[in-house]
Amino acid sequence: MLKWQKIPTESAMRRQEKKQKTRRAIIDAAFGLLNEQRSLSSVSLREIARAAGIAPTSFYRHFDDIDDLGLTLVDEAGLALRQLMRQARSRIDAGGGVISTSVITFMEFIESNTNEFRLLLREHSGTSPAFRAAVLREIQHFIEELTHYIMAHTGLGQELASLQAEAMVKLVFSTGAEAVDASLERRRELAERLVEQLRFIARGAKAMAER
Repeated sequence: MLKWQKIPTESAMRRQEKKQKTRRAIIDAAFGLLNEQRSLSSVSLREIARAAGIAPTSFYRHFDDIDDLGLTLVDEAGLALRQLMRQARSRIDAGGGVISTSVITFMEFIESNTNEFRLLLREHSGTSPAFRAAVLREIQHFIEELTHYIMAHTGLGQELASLQAEAMVKLVFSTGAEAVDASLERRRELAERLVEQLRFIARGAKAMAER
């Protein structure tokens, strides 16, 4: 039996498009209110609604509450960073150094997405178990992707590649915490140091594999 699929009307498509734009405006407004002094827990729903240009009651058409929005922000921040690091691999494939290119790309993310990275840092050790779990999931995504990349490009086995990836990702995030509010000169110093530290880790993993 044929099943007829209902085709959305033009007005329904416009309503859906408007809903997506409003949801995007809420997310962007929330990120815009975060800074070195303000965390998500200190931002009110009314402030976010005002910044997004909507009535407070309209917020609930898109998110259950602030916590629901917070989880979305963590997902968005993690996804943005993962996408940028995937772009770094394209630069690497075009002839850039693996570690130096990755570090440069990471520092570019911090500079252009400062509030997004602050959110990941704060909620990683914040008071909300749900937010902490969400950030840990994002970090685990990085570790898993890097593990596969290391295995494919170095020949390391799963165990050593995973250990190397975990050490690298944790070191990168730790350095990012120092770099997020640093001067441009200090950020360059941190990037250079990070490159050398990541090279140490890579050499150590290779040495262990050769024993």
